[in-house]
Amino acid sequence: MKVIYVAGPYRASTEWGVVQNIRHAEEAAIRLWKEGWAVLCPHKNSALLGGSLGDVDDSTWLAGGLELLRRSDAIYMLKGWSNSSGAVKEFQLAIKLNLLTLFE
Repeated sequence: MKVIYVAGPYRASTEWGVVQNIRHAEEAAIRLWKEGWAVLCPHKNSALLGGSLGDVDDSTWLAGGLELLRRSDAIYMLKGWSNSSGAVKEFQLAIKLNLLTLFE
């Protein structure tokens, strides 16, 4: 089974916006699982942990995501990804790693 990494906006100006971004990624992850992928969805991996783990620097979450991406076969870019600095970095790494890149 091939592994695909879901990339797209997580952060937002409100907590509700963050929840909406998580749900959007979750919906994509479900579709991809149904297509036969093993899905890494960092939105779900760290969903709303910023509040309870406030001492974890944002760069740690981003570095962890990039490490998961290095272990993937493909990347799935959610709509709006180009407005997310983290997703742009993920896209750039995927290109460097020559990963299959799919777009929503």
